[in-house]
This record gives sequence, structure tokens and C-alpha cells, in this order.
Amino acid sequence: MKFEGVDKELQKILDANMDDVAARRRAREAFKEIQLGIDHCLLKIPYDGLKMKESYEVNSRGLEIFSKSWLPEISPLKAVVCFCHGYGDTCTFFVEGIARKLASSGYGVFAMDYPGFGLSEGLHGYIPSFDRIVDDVIEHFSKVKENPEYQSLPSFLFGQSMGGAVALKVHLKQPKAWNGAILLAPMCKIAEDMVPPWLVKQILIGVAKILPKEKLVPQKDMAEMAFRDLNKRKLTSYNVIAYKDKPRLGTAVELLKTTQEIEYRLGEVSLPLLILHGEADTITDSSVSKALYDKASSSDKKLCLYKDAFHALLEGEPDDAIFQVFDDIISWLDERSIRKNPH
Repeated sequence: MKFEGVDKELQKILDANMDDVAARRRAREAFKEIQLGIDHCLLKIPYDGLKMKESYEVNSRGLEIFSKSWLPEISPLKAVVCFCHGYGDTCTFFVEGIARKLASSGYGVFAMDYPGFGLSEGLHGYIPSFDRIVDDVIEHFSKVKENPEYQSLPSFLFGQSMGGAVALKVHLKQPKAWNGAILLAPMCKIAEDMVPPWLVKQILIGVAKILPKEKLVPQKDMAEMAFRDLNKRKLTSYNVIAYKDKPRLGTAVELLKTTQEIEYRLGEVSLPLLILHGEADTITDSSVSKALYDKASSSDKKLCLYKDAFHALLEGEPDDAIFQVFDDIISWLDERSIRKNPH
């Protein structure tokens, strides 16, 4: 991808093979200012009065994990929001804008890049085990919540797309640990059009056992399918460290297995839930969000469906639609944080 005003030197960094984390970190560092200066409503959200911190820490599996936090500087915190990003993504681009918006509404936002994604160690786009990612996320967010400054606050999971599956699996492993979950176009089932026919699927599953890292799974243009607003669709190319190649076989099999498991366990979901889904989403299936809403044993659950909206509800819709989704999220959080946190 060629960008305006980018010299040869920078272009070389952006064109590098991103399989290794060092190349991704170089690209992000070199492109950060340009990337966060694009004309997108999320990245125009003012962030004076926020303190942001980035860190790299080696986790118990020996992997160096990138994480970031966004906190309001002066106002007291209402609650902790732990963000789980989508497939191929990172918490350093559009998520930056989502986090700023939540933090400027009084929430402490914490996010990490999963191993193999963004600025965390690991082969780019490779998920050898979805459960291990869930454990890495639990390990990171448990540390956040054990911090004496946040211990007494309500805590919420916020999962976007594949991150919705991560958040649900975190909850299923820690049924009593969280005060609620926000699931934005959650990947509880991959839309039928996105999954290859049965026979092809069986062959791919067989080949994945031998060649899990190979990129053989056919894929449609995700940006085109996820972003309704055409100008915003063009901006997806600025997410230079996102994984945009064909999915690796092992990863595709893990995602299928995970969604099948979640679909089977919807009735075990018991925490307060806010589920948000675009009715024109062709990537994750909104009918399964409806099934989750119906089957979840939570006594406090809410489903917001957005007519004509695509998959990227907070990044790819017209500005007014994006801010409507934010309003729905923030008012839901406010109701549940102020109740738990009367002082």
C-alpha cells in the first residue's frame, strides 16, 4: 500500500514482512504520527486530560505482551473496562479512539495485543490455541484488577468481534469475576458466507494438522465487508500492523472450534450483557447474537440491533451512527457503574 507523503525509507519499513514482531514494532513506531492523524471521527476525539501508558511485559508463558491503558487524569474512575480486540487487529489504531472516548467518559480502559497480533510477540496472525489466548488475557487483566487503585471498582469486559469470543470464554472460565460484558458484533458464529463449503472445510481441517501455519484459507475483502462508509473503508489501510493476509489454517480451525463451543454453551453465560450488532453484518452472524440474548441465563441483558449497519460498528459506519453506538454503550456502563459505586 502506497501512502501520500511517505518517503522511500518509511515505505520500506511498511512493506517489510510482518511475520516477526520486530518488523511490526518498527512499522508502528515509524508510522504512528501519520496513522493517528487521519481524518476519522474516532481519532479526532480530544484526549487532553487523559493519561495513557504503554508497556511490554513478559507473561508466564515467556511471551512479551504489549499492553496499553487510558485513564481520566482528574475525575474519579467509574469502573475498569478491559478491552479484547478483534481478529488480525491491535489495540494501537482504531481501538485507540474507542479507548479515548470511554476514558473521557470516566472509565479506566485496559487493552493488550494477543500473542501473534499487533505489538505482542508471536508469528503474525497465528493462533495455535484459542484457549491459551484466553488464559493470557485472564492473566493480564487479573493483574490490572488486583491493583489496589482499582480493586474496589466494578470491572467490565468489552469484546469486539473475535474479542467477543475471547470475552465470553474469559467469563466462562471466571463466571463470578466480572460485573458485565459489552459484546460488539461478537464472533459467536462466523457467517455462513465466510465459511468454506463442508467438503473444503474437512480438507482444510485435515491439512491444518500437518501445516497449521500455512495461509491457504480463501478470504473475501474484509474491509469491504466490514465498513459501510466508503471514506472510512479507505482508511483501513492505515492499520499497517493489522494481519490482512489469508488466515492461517491452524488459526481458521481454532476459530471454527471456538465458535462451535460458544454456540453450544450460550445458556451458561450468566453475567450482565450488552450485545450490539449490525443487521447487515456479513462477517459475524447477528442471528447468534439474538440466540445469545435469548439463551443467556443472565437476568440483566440487553440487545441493540442497528438497521443497515455492517460489522465495524465503531469504525466503519457514518459518524452519527458511530456516536449513537457509543451513547448506547456509555449509558449502559453508567447505569451499572454508578449503582455499584454510589460514592
